[in-house]
Amino acid sequence: MISVEQLQVEFAAKPLFADVTFVVNKKDRIALVGKNGAGKSTLLKILAGLQSPTEGNVAIPKDISVGYLPQVMVLSDSRTVMEEAEQAFEHISELQASIEQMNNQLAERTDYESEEYQALIEKFTHANEHYQMMGGNNYHAEIERTLQGLGFVRTDFDRPTSEFSGGWRMRIELAKLLLRRPDVLLLDEPTNHLDIESIQWLENFLATRCNAVVLVSHDRAFINNVTTRTIEISCGRIYDYRVKYDEFMQLRAERREQQLHAYENQQKEIQETKDFIERFRYKPTKAVQVQSRIKQLEKIIPIEVDEVDNSALRLKFPPAQRSGDYPVICEEVEKVYGKHTVFSHVNLTIKRGEKVAFVGKNGEGKSTLVKCIMGEIPFDGNLKIGHNIQIGYFAQNQAQLLDENLTVFDTIDRVAVGDIRTRIKDILGAFMFGGEAIEKKVKVLSGGERSRLAMIRLLLEPVNLLILDEPTNHLDMRSKDVLKEAIREFDGTVIVVSHDREFLDGLVTKVYEFGGGQVREHLGGIYDFLQKKRIDSLDKLSIPANSFSPTGEKKLSDTAEISASKLSYEQQKEQQKLIRRLEKSVADCEARIEKLETDIAALEEQMATPEGAADMTLYEKHTNLKKQLDSVVEEWEAVSMELEDAMG
Repeated sequence: MISVEQLQVEFAAKPLFADVTFVVNKKDRIALVGKNGAGKSTLLKILAGLQSPTEGNVAIPKDISVGYLPQVMVLSDSRTVMEEAEQAFEHISELQASIEQMNNQLAERTDYESEEYQALIEKFTHANEHYQMMGGNNYHAEIERTLQGLGFVRTDFDRPTSEFSGGWRMRIELAKLLLRRPDVLLLDEPTNHLDIESIQWLENFLATRCNAVVLVSHDRAFINNVTTRTIEISCGRIYDYRVKYDEFMQLRAERREQQLHAYENQQKEIQETKDFIERFRYKPTKAVQVQSRIKQLEKIIPIEVDEVDNSALRLKFPPAQRSGDYPVICEEVEKVYGKHTVFSHVNLTIKRGEKVAFVGKNGEGKSTLVKCIMGEIPFDGNLKIGHNIQIGYFAQNQAQLLDENLTVFDTIDRVAVGDIRTRIKDILGAFMFGGEAIEKKVKVLSGGERSRLAMIRLLLEPVNLLILDEPTNHLDMRSKDVLKEAIREFDGTVIVVSHDREFLDGLVTKVYEFGGGQVREHLGGIYDFLQKKRIDSLDKLSIPANSFSPTGEKKLSDTAEISASKLSYEQQKEQQKLIRRLEKSVADCEARIEKLETDIAALEEQMATPEGAADMTLYEKHTNLKKQLDSVVEEWEAVSMELEDAMG
C-alpha cells in the first residue's frame, strides 16, 4: 500500500535517520517506537505527505487514502459536534445533493423517449446504487456510535465545539478521521486526551474495523493491544519486527547483546591493528605490512550499539513528617455547578500509605474532587484533611507556576538537596531534558516540557500526600518507569488521576470509579477493576452489579436469598455508620492534637526569651498543655484501634 524507499532526513546538516526502507501492507498494525527526538513524528508527517524527506521517496498509489492525526492541530469552532463529525461524510452529502438534483430533473422533463432522458436515468440509478453502498441512509447512526465510543453523550451532539476543551475537540477530529475509514491511518499519540473506557473502545475499533494503522504512542498497554508489528528508529536507522511491543522488547535486548559482542570484538581487532602499526612503524622490513594495516584500519566501519540507557536511574522522595492515619475523609461531599450535579453523597476514606486511582470518563468529576481536596473550590458536605499533611500536587496548570526566567537546570537546582544535587543532569535526562536542553529558559519551553519540569520539581519536595492529575501525558516510556518506581517506593499516600492502565498496574490497590454523579469504591488493582467492568458490561455501569449475572441476564433469586441480601445490606449500613462515626472521632482528635502542638510551640518560643524564662506561669501552662496532649493522643490511639477493628 505504502512503499518507503531509501528515506533520509537531515536537520541543519545533521542526519536524523537514513536508508529507511519498509512497506506498509494492507491490515498492518504498526507501532513506531524510539526515544524522543528519534524522528517518529517526522516519519509520520512524511507518510502523511506533510513534510518532504532530504532524500528518498514515499510511493502511495492514487487510489489509497491516508488519514493523519497529529499531536496538536488547529481546530474549527464554527459548527456543532454533530455538524463537525458530518464533515467526514462530506462526499456522501455532495452525492446526495447530486441525486436530488437529478431526481428533480427527471420529474420536470417529459422527453421520456430521448437518449438524454435515458442517459439521465442510467446516471441517476448508478449514483443511487453508489449512495446505498456507501451507507448513505445510515451514516448518522455510525457517527453517533463513534462519538459515544469516544465519550460524548447525545446531549453533546448539538453543542458548539467552542464549548469544549482542546482535549474534547481533539476527540472530534479523531472521530472524523475514524469515520472516513482511510486505507492507512496515521496516529500520533491518540490516547493523550482519552479516558480508560474510550481507549478500550478505540483499541477495539482499530483492531477490528480499520485497515492499515501506523501509530506513535507512549501507552504500552494500548500499543500491545492494537499493534502486531513494531518498527524502531534507533541510531538513525530502523529495525522492523513483525511482533507485538512486548515481544519486540525481548528481541531488542537480544539484538543489543549481539551488537555489544560484535562491538567488543571489533574494538579488540582495532586495538591489535593499532598496536602492530605502532610497533613496526619505523622498521623498513615491515613497511608494506604497516601500510596494509593502516588501509585496513581506514576501511573499518564502526559498529554502533543501540541507544539504551542502562543507568537504572532511581528517584526517591525526600523524607517527610509522618501524617495522621487518615489523610483524606469525605462525608456526604457534593459539588454542584448551577443545575448540574457533578457528584453527590461521596463518602470515602483514604488511609495513610494507600495508593489509590481516580478513574472514569472525562467530565465525571475526578479533577473536581481533587480541587475540593486541595481547597481550590467550594463544595457541600464534610471533607477533612488529616493531621500533619504535606500535600504535593501535580496538575497541568502547575507548569504555569514555574519561574520563566530560570533555566531548566536552575529550576531543579534550587529545590535539590543532599546527594541529589550531584545527579541533577541524570534526573533531567531521564525526563527527556538531555544535552543543551538543560540550559533552556523556562519561558521558551513547550507546554509538555514545562509539565515534565514541574513533575521533576515535585519529585524532589518533602511531602506525605501526593496528588497527581494525569501525570503521564507528556512522558515517554522510560520517564514513566522512573516516575512509577519513585511512587511505588514512596511511603506516603498517593491519589492518581490517570487513564494509563500500564502506569496504574502494580501501583494502586484501590480504585474509585466516577460516573453518573456517584463515586464507587473498588478494592484491588486497575486490572481487577477493568475485569469486573468487562463482566458487567460497560453499557451497564449505571446498573447495580448484583442485578446482573456475568452473561448479562437478571438473576432469579429465591426468597431466602433476598432475605439474606437484605440482612447483609442492613448490617453493612450499620457498619458504615459505625465506621463514619469513628472516622469523625479520629479526625477530631487529630485536629485537637494539631492545635495543642501549635499552642505548645508558641509557648516554648515565649519561654525561650529572657522575660519568659522568669515567668513561672508559663511553665505551669506548658505542663497543663502537655498533659492535655498526652490525654488526647491516648484517646486518638484508642479510637484508631477501634476503627481498624471495625474496618476489618
